[in-house]
Amino acid sequence: MESPEVIDLVRQGIYVLILISAPLMVVAMVVGLAIALLQALTQIQEATLTFVPKMLAMLITLALFMPFMVDTLIDYTHKLQDKIVHIE
Repeated sequence: MESPEVIDLVRQGIYVLILISAPLMVVAMVVGLAIALLQALTQIQEATLTFVPKMLAMLITLALFMPFMVDTLIDYTHKLQDKIVHIE
């Protein structure tokens, strides 16, 4: 396996990582921003107020996007296995 092929596999791996983690990161960012705005407007500075809604939103997002994440990982794994089989 030549260097460009290895670089391409690493690039695809990083792309899959970003693709899988993006829904959770976006939801965490949006919920965190909304809670911070709510805390700034109401001047409630409770520490658990930030964690509980964010965790619930991330769990719901994980449940909704799990099939997409698994399919993406399975496709990438199949591509890697095909590359391994064809190594000379």
